Amino acid sequence: MILEDRLEQAQAVLNYRFAQTAGLATALTHASLTDSRVNSNERLEFLGDAVLGLVCCEQVFTQFPHLLEGEMTKIKSLVVSRASCATMARQIGLDKLLMLGKGMQQHRELPQSLAAGTMESAIAAIFLDGGIEAAREFLRPLLGPMIASAYASGHQENYKSLLQQHAQQIFQETANYLVLDEKGPDHSKAFELCVEVGNRRFPACWGASKKQAEQMAALAALTELGITIQDADGRIQLVRAADAA
Repeated sequence: MILEDRLEQAQAVLNYRFAQTAGLATALTHASLTDSRVNSNERLEFLGDAVLGLVCCEQVFTQFPHLLEGEMTKIKSLVVSRASCATMARQIGLDKLLMLGKGMQQHRELPQSLAAGTMESAIAAIFLDGGIEAAREFLRPLLGPMIASAYASGHQENYKSLLQQHAQQIFQETANYLVLDEKGPDHSKAFELCVEVGNRRFPACWGASKKQAEQMAALAALTELGITIQDADGRIQLVRAADAA
């Protein structure tokens, strides 16, 4: 494919028209094709990663005003990753447009690291050509589903934290954990706990430790409140607070 056709196709999959296509050409140039790596897309990868992180953080910050720093960081770490960048590149077909040296052309599918690098480089090229707003417009439709998925699954490790947030929002109360029973020898005790929020008590759960029992009791409360559901594959999914209310 000649360069002009490749650039035209890249602009089509990116849904962005460049004022100057030199940056896009660099974004599509792998180091294996150049005499000097400085002329490849590697520098653009560095900038694109930062732009992607900024747009993602801005979107998470705006979309979820109730989340604390730790929860927002978890979402960002899932969305701003090599795997996610590679997924986005393959989703729009950008990975097929990277120009490689002959020794790199035997791959049937572009390796994840190269696909991710192409995506980051394209983001940087758009940013340099059209500014941050152009980068936002390009990224938002791609990031939206990934952020939603990360939000739905990113709290599974800490049901207590999620319940605390909703307890304060819905009841203006703090969740309290009560030990109802325990059994077993000292070195291997199991505990039964339940959660109380204000005057409401939720189903009790057993766990191999107090920490585990607290997490399971928090999940039981979240389920009863309609904040979490279990899908057909047994995964816990988060329902929006507005929906639960």
